[in-house]
Amino acid sequence: MKNIETLKKENMNLSEKIYIFDTTLRDGEQTPGVALTVDEKIQIAQKLNNLGVDKIEVGFPASSKGEIESARKIKSLDLDSTLVGLSRSLKSDVDAVLDADLEYIHTFIGTSPLHRDYKLKMSKSEIIAKACEAVEYGKDHGLTVEFSAEDATRTERDFLVEVYREVVSSGADFLDVPDTVGILTPILTHELITDLKDSFKIPLSVHFHNDFGLATANTLTAIECGVNQAHVTVNGLGERTGNCSLEELVMTLKASYDIDLGLDTTRLYSLSNLVGRLTGVKMPVNKPIVGANAFAHESGIHVHGILNNASTYEPMSPEMVGHSRRIVLGKHTGANALKSKLKKYHIDLNDKQFEKVFSEIKSLGDSGKCVTDDDLVAIAITELGSARETPIIMKGLSISMGGNVSPTATVKLEIDGNEKEASSTGVGPVDAALNAIRLLVKDTVDIKLEEYNLEAITGGTDALAEVFVISSDSDDNKSTGRSTNQDIVMASILAVLDSMNKLLLIKRA
Repeated sequence: MKNIETLKKENMNLSEKIYIFDTTLRDGEQTPGVALTVDEKIQIAQKLNNLGVDKIEVGFPASSKGEIESARKIKSLDLDSTLVGLSRSLKSDVDAVLDADLEYIHTFIGTSPLHRDYKLKMSKSEIIAKACEAVEYGKDHGLTVEFSAEDATRTERDFLVEVYREVVSSGADFLDVPDTVGILTPILTHELITDLKDSFKIPLSVHFHNDFGLATANTLTAIECGVNQAHVTVNGLGERTGNCSLEELVMTLKASYDIDLGLDTTRLYSLSNLVGRLTGVKMPVNKPIVGANAFAHESGIHVHGILNNASTYEPMSPEMVGHSRRIVLGKHTGANALKSKLKKYHIDLNDKQFEKVFSEIKSLGDSGKCVTDDDLVAIAITELGSARETPIIMKGLSISMGGNVSPTATVKLEIDGNEKEASSTGVGPVDAALNAIRLLVKDTVDIKLEEYNLEAITGGTDALAEVFVISSDSDDNKSTGRSTNQDIVMASILAVLDSMNKLLLIKRA
């Protein structure tokens, strides 16, 4: 049976050099609702350059003076990446690229029947004439010229080949194949690119859109067929559903194809975050490579494997892309994951304490809550500080509120094995419950609440409430009490009871 490496060599026509052409600053900025300032474009361009991409399409100079200004400023940075300007097949657009002080032009014109008849209203011969004129004009002015036949994948194959043949004769340096509305599938991509590679010897480039979620898959197929360059955007941004994702393509080539493009992939995560912040387009948590959950694990089975060897459930290490691994706590959490988390925070629990914390985590998970690290630390510290013996045990609680009537709390406690129940009112439900507890314990321990602190561990309406109290008795003994619970009233009661139990143990000792 042939191994994967053998199959790669036999079945792929890989180019010796694969160029990464990033168009985040042009097509990415065409994402609905996105508009970047000059300074923001500069920040992104610098990060793309530091990553090591070969080419950066800095914008569409003919569209505005601001585009020319930003292109000039980026050019003044003297970056290693080649800077590119977009241009329609118009001399005025080419002049705008020259005015922006750029040396590489990406010029295009629609070639499909839809574009010819409904957008351009031009004949085939007029399309070819315009395309060639722009290419020749760019070459006459010393530019490197990349030509795109817009909507190439819906263009008649014989006409597409004719257009490309004519622009090559006019001096084009790169031929780009745009899947403008993302209709390709990997099989169709293979057929199209193989055909074009057989027809042309100059470098081929692809610019694939993601309307059906296939942009990265189709780009990989094109690379397998020998294309020399791929157009990408950070986070897959772009018109409608976007373009081939830079981070997905680069890491798939590196991890699955063993193709190292010479990029510093450890910068991918920070680049993604910067672009997400500047554009306002945040990535879904399950976005491959850079999503918050890309290296997050909750299932006990998965975490057990990860802790022994991360490769069991990760195709690459998070460090390869500048990301980090997260062990998430919830109802699927296993004991190994919890022990790992506690070790991380230097919290040492005995077996009984561990079981109580583990049970609490599971219970919170069953209630639909994702337990954060802060939640865990609060629960574990509460358990560590709780009284080891509990003469007073909570058995029941009910709160009634309505209209202008003060809240009434009915509390049932077990005190030294005997159950007692009492009701009381208060200025709020917590006050009412504590007043009822005082009535129940007055013959056992006389307490005074010295300090009461309430804090939400994390944000959101389902945040755990952490209550910390200090109580004193008639002999001026003092003790602390702590509790974490999703219910503020219950957290308060349990904290006070924890403090009471400690005072009782002190008194009886």
